[in-house]
Parts: sequence; structure tokens; C-alpha cells
Amino acid sequence: MKNDLNAFIDADITIEATQKGVLDDTTFAVKDVFAIKQHKNAAGNPDWLKTHDAATSNAYVIDQLLNSGATLTGITHTDELMYSLNGENIHYGTPVNPRYPNCIPGGSSSGSAVAAASRMVDFAIGTDTGGSTRIPACYCGIYGFRPSHGTIDMAGIIPLAPSFDTVGWMSEKIETLSKIANVLLPIDHSSNHFQTIYLAEDAWQLIEDNATKTVLQKQLSSLIQDHFTVKTITLADESLAAWSKSFRLLQGREIWQTHGEWITKADPTFGTDIADRFQWASTIKEDGTWQQAKQLRRSIQQKLDNLLNKNGLLVIPTTPGSAPEIGRSLVDVENTRTRTMQLSCIAGLSGLPQLTIPITTEDGKAVGLSIIAGRNQDLALLQWLLERKHSLTK
Repeated sequence: MKNDLNAFIDADITIEATQKGVLDDTTFAVKDVFAIKQHKNAAGNPDWLKTHDAATSNAYVIDQLLNSGATLTGITHTDELMYSLNGENIHYGTPVNPRYPNCIPGGSSSGSAVAAASRMVDFAIGTDTGGSTRIPACYCGIYGFRPSHGTIDMAGIIPLAPSFDTVGWMSEKIETLSKIANVLLPIDHSSNHFQTIYLAEDAWQLIEDNATKTVLQKQLSSLIQDHFTVKTITLADESLAAWSKSFRLLQGREIWQTHGEWITKADPTFGTDIADRFQWASTIKEDGTWQQAKQLRRSIQQKLDNLLNKNGLLVIPTTPGSAPEIGRSLVDVENTRTRTMQLSCIAGLSGLPQLTIPITTEDGKAVGLSIIAGRNQDLALLQWLLERKHSLTK
């Protein structure tokens, strides 16, 4: 059965391609936050489903994909209102990680990652605010891409924190990711003259075990055998923990501005961890600490724009390690989230494109190597990796 892995909230929907294009004969699934005409989004929560109407038209992104030859064949589960990196949902269950059934699939684009990793579709569409495409792609052992912030029309997509929200996409094939980028992103005539690889030492120090570090370094070495200057840097003058704290503060304030009124009025039932986050978000004020976080974000954007420009690439682990097991304590879940966001906040705060590459450790676990390029170098980054496809290992 198509939904044996609990990837889909609606596995029966089929919307045929409306035109021919570069995605001919491909199928895709979409996270249940994208408007589909005559469909009611649940956004991972039954109370949201009850209090919102069916869409009168498709999200912009959906029409672009249908107009390029792809057929939509399912709507996938998400964490509640996208406010998690875990993939465990008390209302709809946890989509089953097809490679590691005892481990979480990652969130909040959990169902999308599972659908793509299990080959039920050729690719899947999600969103990414704090890592919600990159992390499940990594945990499920597939490619995942977060584009430069603001490059894709978000019309028809339920927001979380708009100044961080992007569309993201996942597939087992890097070629498919590149085709999707050519459909959804503005035309870019630049070439990938990347010259310098920056290794963020403070990011690499977050890796949890030597097996992960070894396999990531091996993959990186095979990718940069041609003429690159490799520089090891300390990315965060303050600390990546400080970056992550600022990200969570700014994101949390936006989240409450976006959904606080509905939460107060509807009084929805949330899982304990989700409820705690929303409660915390409701307390954030635009005080001096918040202003400092806002200023730090501007400084980070300027720093990374200057560092990478059009010819630099920043290389980091996607997550500190492989997918954690299902059913851990809330304390363990929050500890993993904290460490993971020290990595995922880099692209979130800077608004830069990030590509996660799937790699398997010697003991069979999926981990990810991430490449971050300069602003609007999305297509160049994907093309750069395509040209090195022969160097990729899974």
C-alpha cells in the first residue's frame, strides 16, 4: 500500500501535469501546508483542519510544477504548524523512516522526506524555516535543498516565520533537484566559478562521533580534488550557540505574530513539546535582547555575503549525527534540537542556499554534508555538484 509508511495525509489525490516540460513523467508529493484547490490543509493539527476552509486555488509553486510536466500524487504529513524538527506527531503519527524504522524521519517536512526516500514519488516538496527540509532529508538519506530566501513566491503556503520561511525540495537524485530549481528559481546566467572552500571549524566541532566526521571528510576530499583553495575558519565570533539563540528568539517572535491570534481564539490541542514552544513564543517581547538578536542577524548576513560572494562555498555537517531513535524523552529531544539548530541556523539567519548531500557511514547510518553558497548562487551550486556527480558516494 502506498501509505504503509504513514507518509501521506491524503494518498489518493492525483493531479495530472497540465503541460509538458523538464519534469515530464515525474511524480511528486507536497507537504500539507501548500494550498491545493478544494483541499483543506491540516498543517499537522486537527484543530487547524476544523477551523480553516478548503483552498480555492493551488499554491503558486504547485502550478509551476504541474506546468512543467510533474504529476502530484499525494499530500504529506507535517509536524504541528511546522514548529518542530522531529517528525513525531501526536495526532497523525510518525512517518516511518524507510532506512531506519526505529529512528525519527526528521521534521517538519517529515512525510515529504519519507515519500521521496521510499521512492513512492520522484521528488517531494516541503518548507524550510529552521531546517525543516534539510534535516529530514539528511535523516532519511536523500538530497535536500533550501534556496536563497525570497527567491520563490510563497503564495498559497501556510507561513510559520515569514522572514525565514522558504520552499524546499528533496529527492534521491541530484539531477531532479536541479530540474526543480530550474522550474522554481529565477533564471540565472552566472557560471559556477567557485574558488574557495571554507570549513567552519566551530560547526565541525558539533559532530557527535568520529565515524560521522570521518565519512564526511572523505566525501569532502573527493569533491574538492580540483583547483580549490581550502581555508579553515571560525565562523561565529560570538559562538554558534549565540547564533542559534538569536535565531530562535527572532523566529519565535514571528511565529507568535503569525499564529498567536488563532491559537488564542481556537485553543488547539498540541503535543507537549509544541505547546511549550508556542507558550514560550508568546512571551517574547521586542526588548533590548530581541533588538540585539536582530542586529546580530544583520551582521551575520553581511559577514557571509562578504565571505562567500559569488566564488566561495561554506562546508558544514548538516546535523551533528544520524537520526535519533523514536520515543526519546522531551529533554533528549530538546537537547538534539538545540545542537542541530546551531548548524541549521546558519543558512536560516543568512538567507543563503544550502544543499545537503546524503552519505552513509560504515555502520550504515545516514548523515549529511552541507554546502552553503553565496546569495542567489542557487543554480550555480546545484550545477557545481552535478559536475562532480562521479565523486558522490551514498
